[in-house]
Amino acid sequence: MPRYINPYTDFGFKRLFGSTANKSLLIDFLNCLVLPEHTIADLEFRSTEHLPATAFERKAFFDLRCLSKSGEHFIVEMQKAKFHHFKDRALFYATFPIKDQAVVGEWDFRLQPVYFVAILDFLYDEDEERAKLLREVQLRDQNGERFSEKLHFRFIQMPAFKKNASELATQFDKWCYFLKNLESFEVLPEILHEPVFVQGIETLREGALTKDELPGYEQSMKDYLDLTVYIREQKNDAMAEGEAKGKAEGLVEGEAKGKAEGLAEGEAKGKAEGLAEGEAKGMINLILESVSDGDLSPLRAQEKLRTLQAHGRITADQYAQACSRFQIEAL
Repeated sequence: MPRYINPYTDFGFKRLFGSTANKSLLIDFLNCLVLPEHTIADLEFRSTEHLPATAFERKAFFDLRCLSKSGEHFIVEMQKAKFHHFKDRALFYATFPIKDQAVVGEWDFRLQPVYFVAILDFLYDEDEERAKLLREVQLRDQNGERFSEKLHFRFIQMPAFKKNASELATQFDKWCYFLKNLESFEVLPEILHEPVFVQGIETLREGALTKDELPGYEQSMKDYLDLTVYIREQKNDAMAEGEAKGKAEGLVEGEAKGKAEGLAEGEAKGKAEGLAEGEAKGMINLILESVSDGDLSPLRAQEKLRTLQAHGRITADQYAQACSRFQIEAL
């Protein structure tokens, strides 16, 4: 089985997309991400004067000047995103191609569009089941209306890509499938039999590495594996912390809910008992008043009280106390 360079390593990413010889591959990939009016006809790699300060980060960071088919120039900053604070990195590096457009002297501040494209081999969405493969971000106001068309972010969360070969519907699908499954290919799948993917797979064939390139790739692969382990450990730690926090919050919530339900139940029970007691006293007082007014004989009153007790409308104690009020022995 042929072996291929991992395109998620900095070395593999740069080998696939970062050379003039493979410019057609990069153009094809980026045209899946830019707006239709910015369809790329040509591009060139710009200077690296404002690229990341460390050599480690510069390995997988491209600064591209693009020419659209309509003749418009725009800039693409493309990187294989790092795990640490990648959103902040994206915002930080997107400011450079904006500031670089400043002109000394009089200038009307008209800007060329800027795209920041980041390929992530990790998920940054908190809810994994809701993670978006492609997140397109622009400047919008509180009503969701576009504020500016000059700054575009494209974040690609590769672990969120789940399609198999028979489900590939777009060129973007094909690129994601190629990048995610390349290492498992024995031969290039029929659906990827296009010049860009044929060239891509030949570019990433390990047998194409020179003796001088091999140490660089091995070190890049080691860095990638170390980072993969680190991300997994961070995720496990976060899950453990989340479970502990969830359990603690669940206990607190359970206690609070139990207390609230207990109070509500107690209030309801107390209210019901209060109403029952009030009704019983009202009926007893009515019977006693009838005896006092001479409208009801004591014996007849006793019968009524006994009936109320039999039906649970008054208690035995209430019955006995009522009978003693008109000096009749409770039977």
